[in-house]
Amino acid sequence: MRCRADQGRPARADRRAPDALRRPKVSLPLVALAASFAAAGVAGAQTAPPPQPQPAAVSGNPNLRPLPEGRRVAELQGLDKVTARTQRFEAPVGQPTRFGALEITVSDCLVNVPEAPPESVAYLTIVDHKPGQPEEKLFAGWMFASTPSLSALDHGVYDVRVLSCTITQGSAPPSSR
Repeated sequence: MRCRADQGRPARADRRAPDALRRPKVSLPLVALAASFAAAGVAGAQTAPPPQPQPAAVSGNPNLRPLPEGRRVAELQGLDKVTARTQRFEAPVGQPTRFGALEITVSDCLVNVPEAPPESVAYLTIVDHKPGQPEEKLFAGWMFASTPSLSALDHGVYDVRVLSCTITQGSAPPSSR
């Protein structure tokens, strides 16, 4: 039922949403153009080199600093969800380390300055090596020791978290399972 203008309420056409709230109309050629750009972006992403870790990328925190020179390692903890067993192991910076079917490479390891609360941050690349299947990159990014759920590995069998970043003096090579 339409209201008449003389009844004090605005007519139906006047009660519609303002122009700012209306959904914009999208033309079919515009959708096709966007789809072609998206496809080109996906194809380009497959050939682009992986981003290199940069300490500035870690939330711009001025308290984070690299460890002094030496044999830098990230102390990690792995959980096998099938057996419910945890294992602590060291992963040297720049060298791949195995945990079950996972290959973990630590590219960088940062710690807070002594005046700030303790924090360790590591840039990890985790690749799954399932038998008879091509390797699959599961994770590439910064993991924080204080907040492991902030950037976590999503895997059905394994869980990996950073415990700390340290310098070791000629200790045994990292364990592998």
